[in-house]
Amino acid sequence: MVVMIRPWHAGGFLTILLSASTLAAPSAWGGSLERVLMPGEVIEDHAKYEDQCERCHARFDKAAQPKLCRACHKEVARDIARKQGLHGRMKGKRECRECHREHRGRAADLAPIDEGTFDHARTDFPLKGGHAKPAVKCESCHKPRVKYRKAPSDCYACHKKDDHHKGVFGRACKACHTEKEWKSSTFDHNRETKFRFKGRHARLACESCHKKAVAKTKPKSACIACHRKDDHHKGKFGRKCATCHTDREWTRVIFNHDRDTKYPLRGKHRSVKCESCHKKHLYKVKLKSTCYACHKKDDPHKGQEGRNCERCHNERAWKKVRFDHDLTRFPLFGTHQKARCGKCHRTKVFPDAPIECLACHTKKDVHKRKFGTQCGLCHDPRQWKLWDFDHDTRTPFKLDGAHGGLHCYVCHRRPMDRKVIINPLCVSCHQEEDVHDGVLGPQCGRCHMTSSFVTLKSGL
Repeated sequence: MVVMIRPWHAGGFLTILLSASTLAAPSAWGGSLERVLMPGEVIEDHAKYEDQCERCHARFDKAAQPKLCRACHKEVARDIARKQGLHGRMKGKRECRECHREHRGRAADLAPIDEGTFDHARTDFPLKGGHAKPAVKCESCHKPRVKYRKAPSDCYACHKKDDHHKGVFGRACKACHTEKEWKSSTFDHNRETKFRFKGRHARLACESCHKKAVAKTKPKSACIACHRKDDHHKGKFGRKCATCHTDREWTRVIFNHDRDTKYPLRGKHRSVKCESCHKKHLYKVKLKSTCYACHKKDDPHKGQEGRNCERCHNERAWKKVRFDHDLTRFPLFGTHQKARCGKCHRTKVFPDAPIECLACHTKKDVHKRKFGTQCGLCHDPRQWKLWDFDHDTRTPFKLDGAHGGLHCYVCHRRPMDRKVIINPLCVSCHQEEDVHDGVLGPQCGRCHMTSSFVTLKSGL
């Protein structure tokens, strides 16, 4: 049996006679025959498969060819299955060879693209904004001898040199930028983060806070994370800066000591700097609210007046005193009200001031303590020279008879401390006049009259 095949050849028709025995030859010979029948060389990338026709062709089955193409070009098959990319968006059932013509030589372009008519919107990367022609040329993204699908679609691949953040914000450029203009940003910090931009923060450059890669180290939202150098308290007031400061102005303070603490600031305390009282860490050492805690060094009384300074002092002025002396054990009456404090209180240790009259009036004691030291029994604070003492009613010894005209010093002869103690018996004064030499005892008043010692009571 002889079969004549007349394929088209560059030189005309070539007649090949095949006998029945030739057709029955092994498949290896058939492969060489297919090479003889091959219309031309394949492209450079397929050259290694040129002797393996079965990789791309199924004998006597043209419909199987697209399946063989997709078997090698799995990424294309995946796009078709997922209906993505250029191949996945093609309408209708199309054969690969309709666009990709093989056997046209090593240097042939298997995927010719007409840049003027190609619709980039059919790909996974539609050209919008600044990417649209003529702003960007095809070769800007599609490099020579690189498949079109291998062109990078992430912003950072092309715009790394334009990233003035130096990679701090990662590579997801589209989170902030759009295709319209690289310099503009759509990122809304208030909406997309937990740290709302208000006040002075709204005018800050991103790099002011984001100094390291965001993906690796997210900046802390605590004020102290950025404002540690601005904390002139040196950490004494803790890290909750927002308690006192606002984002409108760092130097502006909203903390209200009267409202936010249990210690309202009044008088001179309002003008005192925080550090005057808060000398240590606020949250480690809590201040005592007693006056003495801060004013111990100002206490001239050396603690003898106790620690309730507010009984006498107030916040308006430490040296101004609102003290009621009448509530003490020594009320101020008469001329004592006009006396200066220093007259009696020689030191600021007030309880040390004596309350005895003679302690201040020793020079005025014309009696030389013969009447004791209880001057108040006769004198009063209205006037030192004024005195009022009734011997008959205030002592057990009435001054009657000859006693009434006697000078006080006749009986009060010796200085005494505190109370006056004198023996009331007649013999204590009239012992020399006792003619009985004590035989009748010391009770002279049983016989004698006070009008005259020699006068006896009637009936004797």
